[in-house]
Amino acid sequence: MKKTPSMQMFIDAATRLKLHPYMMPSANLSTAYTNPDGIARAPCQYCGYCERFGCEYGAKGDPVVTVIPVAKKTGKFEIRTHSQVRRILHTGNKATGVLYTDVTTGEDIEQPADIVVLTSYVFNNVRLLLMSQLGKPYDASTGQGVIGKNYAYQVTKGNAVGYFENKQFNNFAGAGALGTTVDDYNGDNFDHSNVNFIHGGMISLTPTGYRPIQNNPVPPGTPAWGKDFKASSIKYANRALTVGSQGSCMSYKHHYLDLDPTYKDAFGDPLLRITFDFEDQDRELAKFLAQKSADIVKEMGANNINQMKDLGPYDITTYQSTHNTGGVIMGSDPATSAVNTYLQMWDVDNLFVIGASAFPHNSGYNPTGTVGALAYRAAEGILAYRKKGGLLA
Repeated sequence: MKKTPSMQMFIDAATRLKLHPYMMPSANLSTAYTNPDGIARAPCQYCGYCERFGCEYGAKGDPVVTVIPVAKKTGKFEIRTHSQVRRILHTGNKATGVLYTDVTTGEDIEQPADIVVLTSYVFNNVRLLLMSQLGKPYDASTGQGVIGKNYAYQVTKGNAVGYFENKQFNNFAGAGALGTTVDDYNGDNFDHSNVNFIHGGMISLTPTGYRPIQNNPVPPGTPAWGKDFKASSIKYANRALTVGSQGSCMSYKHHYLDLDPTYKDAFGDPLLRITFDFEDQDRELAKFLAQKSADIVKEMGANNINQMKDLGPYDITTYQSTHNTGGVIMGSDPATSAVNTYLQMWDVDNLFVIGASAFPHNSGYNPTGTVGALAYRAAEGILAYRKKGGLLA
């Protein structure tokens, strides 16, 4: 991907600080490309929308443009829209299909299946298993059970915003995975002897495409509304850069997912409940990464810096990350995990549960690459199961 001027500033500043910056890996095309399946796609236009939306150019490596068209050509693939799966049907240790509701008619439909692959994201993977009474629900008071266990989030508040009086940037342009990053403070890449946390996180500058109102950085001390706020918003719309971090999140016995005893959806099924809050581990990590982010922003030449001071309580009402993990974790022991390394359920050998729900904790990276690798691994397992059946070693 192209290096914007702000990205080059980050690279130069990080290098002067003896860090090791590199371009973030991206699933966006940098040039026109026809893949081995014959799918021709256009390059990224840096429009700044793909972070949260579909790509109108097809430049983003999305299954909508890379996998589904190929599957449809086989004549063996069908998409049923407006269909909400509500239960996994099973007899003994075998899944027999799914029950779904056609939301346009309200009709309940049973779909038989020899193999069921659950790919409905972390929360709904857990919810469907619990509602279908598959796997032993996790009990935080005893530590027994596996479904809902080890929920983890992502520590993303360790950032610093720099305000530049004499520089302007085209912050409206960008891409969802466009950026530069350093791993010097990730994992065990640095000395932990003087810090009060384990693991670490990545620090990056990502020009994803600022959108008015939603992204509206103003310097500290600016009024929250009124004439001065408007003037500051306009002035700094393209004069502010954020260096942010993405830290690991460890699993705790008292962090878990279960079915809510009170709240229900439109079908009368229980919603999923999250029991979670940031711990001292997360707070110390966030403060550390915020300071390192501020060091880079200062080296980039910012005139004013606003950095995170303290990580407050977990708050779902403001967007922080969609990097939720755990709940159907992978392991080698059915007593402590829900799926094996092929993401095959220990209790139901023809049911495969795909996604970051398999993570026992969350690291200082986006889960996506690992989820993709596990999906390939699961695909190998599904093919092997079709040939010989049983639990895979």
